[in-house]
Amino acid sequence: MIILGISGAVSHDPSAALFIDGELVAAAEEERFIRDKHAKGRFPYEATKFCLEFAGIRAEDVDVVTFPYAEISLSSPARWHYAKRHWYSPDRFLLGIFNGNRRFRRNMRQLNKLISDLNIGAGNANVVPVEHHLAHASSAYHLSGFEGKVAILGIDGKGEYATTFFGYGENGRIHKIKEFYDPDSLGGLYGAMTEYLGFEMLDGEFKVMGMAPYGDPKRFDFSRLIDYDRKTFRVNTKLANVIGPRRYKDKSGKGYYFSPKLIEWLGPKREGDEIDDPYIDYAASIQQLLEDVSLGLIDHYLGDILKESGKICFAGGVALNVKLNQRIIAHPDVEELFVQPAASDAGTAIGAASYVANELGDKIKPMQHAYLGPSYTNEQCIDACEKHEQRPKWERIENAPQRAAQILADGNPLSWFQGRMEFGPRALGNRSILGAPNVPGIADRINEQIKYRERWRPFCPSILDRVAPDMLQTDHPAPYMTFTFDVGAGWAERVPEVVHEDGTSRAQVVTQEVNPRYYELIEELEKHTGNGVILNTSLNRRGEPMVCSPTDALNMFYGSDLEYLIMEDILVIKDSIKQSVAQKKK
Repeated sequence: MIILGISGAVSHDPSAALFIDGELVAAAEEERFIRDKHAKGRFPYEATKFCLEFAGIRAEDVDVVTFPYAEISLSSPARWHYAKRHWYSPDRFLLGIFNGNRRFRRNMRQLNKLISDLNIGAGNANVVPVEHHLAHASSAYHLSGFEGKVAILGIDGKGEYATTFFGYGENGRIHKIKEFYDPDSLGGLYGAMTEYLGFEMLDGEFKVMGMAPYGDPKRFDFSRLIDYDRKTFRVNTKLANVIGPRRYKDKSGKGYYFSPKLIEWLGPKREGDEIDDPYIDYAASIQQLLEDVSLGLIDHYLGDILKESGKICFAGGVALNVKLNQRIIAHPDVEELFVQPAASDAGTAIGAASYVANELGDKIKPMQHAYLGPSYTNEQCIDACEKHEQRPKWERIENAPQRAAQILADGNPLSWFQGRMEFGPRALGNRSILGAPNVPGIADRINEQIKYRERWRPFCPSILDRVAPDMLQTDHPAPYMTFTFDVGAGWAERVPEVVHEDGTSRAQVVTQEVNPRYYELIEELEKHTGNGVILNTSLNRRGEPMVCSPTDALNMFYGSDLEYLIMEDILVIKDSIKQSVAQKKK
């Protein structure tokens, strides 16, 4: 069975994913191809073409097209809850009751146009909508490889109406236990505070998470933002998760997801790139609130299942909150947590397709890695160099990992472009900027001169699997940079550039089986540093998508202070470095 998953249901992060006989063979986000971060308002034409071309599948051979957005009937409590909670905005109240499937119909029109434009299924493909949170749930559960009864958690902004999902999976079937509906959204609340703290919703939440360790969560009581009794919760829509007439508007007329009453309570909205008082404490407080409410709800709705199985799967945008995930792992009844690496809405292309594939009788194969995008040959990398306007001088090298390790050991950042592009927001060693984490100031240099982002932002380590248990003090699987761990004694001194303010690291544990070339590079660096750890951040500048092609890599290289780029076996060094080396030799 050939099943194509298409996402883009909520106007951001469109993607495509392809399953063949239950195996995920390709997946990619549209933003990477069109170079527009989050690709808002777009559908995944280029990502779909890539998936089909990579698999050698003709568009007309697709059997089923799936989409993570379903029709919600008037009898559903979701629409009535939405209408009741938005009484203060009559247009939304009436919309929820009388035209609650408007977005569904719009999505279907756009999806059918894509199907027609690309001739998918030659006009005969079966189109199957899947509820948004079922797609999130399936993306985690069906690809986890977990057996038996498994707890399933989904938290995001919202799908059709649902914002939070509690359920379980057993024998391939997903069962709902409880859902919460808009505007009662933990993801939405965190997003509203993200806007208040000066970042863009759907993009800056991880910045709030990175800011939080600098603050004191006890300094301010944020309990007035939410009514919560360990069983249910209601967001205070006089302060946050607001629409229409309750929105705060700045001088330009731009509206935000919080109200003027929040400004009256907490003071002016944060501006600029510095982390300062009291905003660091606000970040710490909203992070603490998210963690406490989520853990309490997990105990109530999933506690019995966790006692029975110890396994939990988590998806939705909030599943990328690595500090929350650390606390879930620390839960006394949790043995293992699986977070699908593209846990936000891009991953619902995987989830919708895996859900339908399972329903149609395919046995879903567990996810082995996130390297699901395009790859490029040495010849394609050379061709990109020859055609680039900067006319880079390139060199074909014999041992790329060894040469890369020497560059890093000498104290230089390195642009590392290898193999298939990652699916999801984390660079996992194929589209990465790398550094030696023992080199003082390397993180500041990358932040300020290469990525052009806030100087306080932390960096993550990729760690050899044989080193990780000592550094992270656990053998919990961590292949996707979706968890933080407390760093073991002595490691903060050994690799200070990848240990955050609170003594934790958001780690990727690298295995030779999954990524042998990256593993070899880290081993080569270990010979110089003795650590078996490398600093790894995504190959992009602030506000841009992660690099996809060799041309993208060259544009990034020449648009920053990067000096070394290795694309497969092709080394590019900036002329300024070559001239400096030549002068030293004289």
